[in-house]
Amino acid sequence: MVDLPQTGGCLCGAVRYSLADVPIWTALCHCESCRRAASSPMVAWMGFAPDHVAWTGARSYFKSSAHATRSFCPTCGSPMSFESTQWPGEIHLYAASLDHPDSYTPELHCYTEEQLSWLHITDSLPKFSGTADSETIPS
Repeated sequence: MVDLPQTGGCLCGAVRYSLADVPIWTALCHCESCRRAASSPMVAWMGFAPDHVAWTGARSYFKSSAHATRSFCPTCGSPMSFESTQWPGEIHLYAASLDHPDSYTPELHCYTEEQLSWLHITDSLPKFSGTADSETIPS
């Protein structure tokens, strides 16, 4: 992503955001929790400092685990963000919610040990069996 501010939002437009900076990181996550939250075979994430994301519209929240809280649009149900005590000082946004999602470039795959058996990854991105920050050598 190059042109700032980048913008995005939910399906119905009730929740919108504007990004004041490029992502700290990007990743394609294959973990079961993310897949279930998005009803998708994997999730394209981008991480930001919370103060680099300006929100309009009211989000609802769901504590999806002991360490994680996810936000969503209360009108249309679109998932909007993920925050976790595992990554303090970060908010993770769904790249597919960008107004121009083709500007997103993933850097890696994470939690590939939970990847669905019928999803075949053929790109050359680094692949991590768990979280990328817990491993030093991609699989």
